[in-house]
Amino acid sequence: MIVMKFGGSSVANREQITKVLGIVRDRLDRRPVVVSSAHKGITDALIDAARTAASGFEPGEAVIERQRTVAGELGCAPELLMPLYSDIRDLLRGIRLVGELSPRSLDHISSFGERMSVRCIADYFTRQGLAAQAFDAWDLGLHTDDNYGRARPVAEYAERMKAAFAEKVPPGVVPIVTGFVGKSARGVITTLGRNGSDLSATLVGAAIGADEVQIWSDTDGVMSADPSIVKAAKSIPTMRFDEAAELAFFGSRVLHPATLLPAIGANISVRVLNTNRPGHPGTVIESAPEPKSSPVTSIAYKEGQTVLVITEPRMFEQVGFLARFFEVLARHQVVVDLVATSEVSVSITTHDREALERSLPDLAPLGRVEVHGGKTILAVVGRHIQHTKGVGAKVLEAMSRADVNIQMHTFGMSSNNISLVIDDDAVGRAVATLHAALFED
Repeated sequence: MIVMKFGGSSVANREQITKVLGIVRDRLDRRPVVVSSAHKGITDALIDAARTAASGFEPGEAVIERQRTVAGELGCAPELLMPLYSDIRDLLRGIRLVGELSPRSLDHISSFGERMSVRCIADYFTRQGLAAQAFDAWDLGLHTDDNYGRARPVAEYAERMKAAFAEKVPPGVVPIVTGFVGKSARGVITTLGRNGSDLSATLVGAAIGADEVQIWSDTDGVMSADPSIVKAAKSIPTMRFDEAAELAFFGSRVLHPATLLPAIGANISVRVLNTNRPGHPGTVIESAPEPKSSPVTSIAYKEGQTVLVITEPRMFEQVGFLARFFEVLARHQVVVDLVATSEVSVSITTHDREALERSLPDLAPLGRVEVHGGKTILAVVGRHIQHTKGVGAKVLEAMSRADVNIQMHTFGMSSNNISLVIDDDAVGRAVATLHAALFED
């Protein structure tokens, strides 16, 4: 059995969904389970409509018309999605009346993209001669906590899901399952975070004991850099779980950061493939891939970061200063990505500017506080970086040639990445120059 996740660009319209049909049909002997994202652009349109409603304005029918267009291309009966259209209208009306878009309401409105998508795809597959049935993930046991926007499954979800698959999925039918969404113990709809369909796929794979999880996107697997910046970017044939996890965390657009945790726990390989080039081998991510000679695997970047610097000369040899500093951040739920320290200062980066702002009054007594926005974490990831002489020098030389100022730099004793903090507007030339130095010279 395999789990096949298809992203928004892979199910954007009839042309793409017909490709997906062929890919799934070619793998029927492996008993595929399909996990689908929303059609491309639908989730963003739903969120925009909700924000418009929260501002007190009537959002109109644009998002429903957009979904209706895709459904019409596929030849779906108009009544197929009527109940969901009605629910969308009711929810948007409620948001407009109260003038507020809560995290709970945002998750609810965001869920409709996947729910509409799987119904259209299953209907189209069935009419094309491939028996399929749509399922909302919660009906197959994906129950989560109530951390809206970043929900995670409850501990016993796997047993429930395994039993639900055996009970509810008819033999010979391909299940088309919603990615991205779940339900809390109270029956409230939750989401796993943007691009969370990847995580849905590995959660399903771990629960049902799949042989492999396949992530189908619009690139030839995991690339050595963002191909929209570096035209010479190369597909990476194999990589370790820890490398892929680092790349996802530091902004690689291919995988959701939490995707690999269920696969690691169940020791299931993850294969990243291209819907538009199904014959390409893509990238296999596993615990012990074949050894490779290059110390560097890929370059990733995460834009829109904020740097906090706290300076206090009295922290020199002061016991407990860092404990107090991080206690404040934890209390305000500031997620820290990078940390750098000196004798009298501490610097951290975070992607959550709002949470950081909440922490500032409590940080002020600890020292002089500076906040700098518009930053990017640039990460060079590889399995042998810490054991290979000269990699760090190449990275710094490349930044100098690109005329990029490095404002923060971290590299741990057993680290598999070198991380730099630079300005957002320097990303293009930094990544291109770095890729040339590490992969093309």
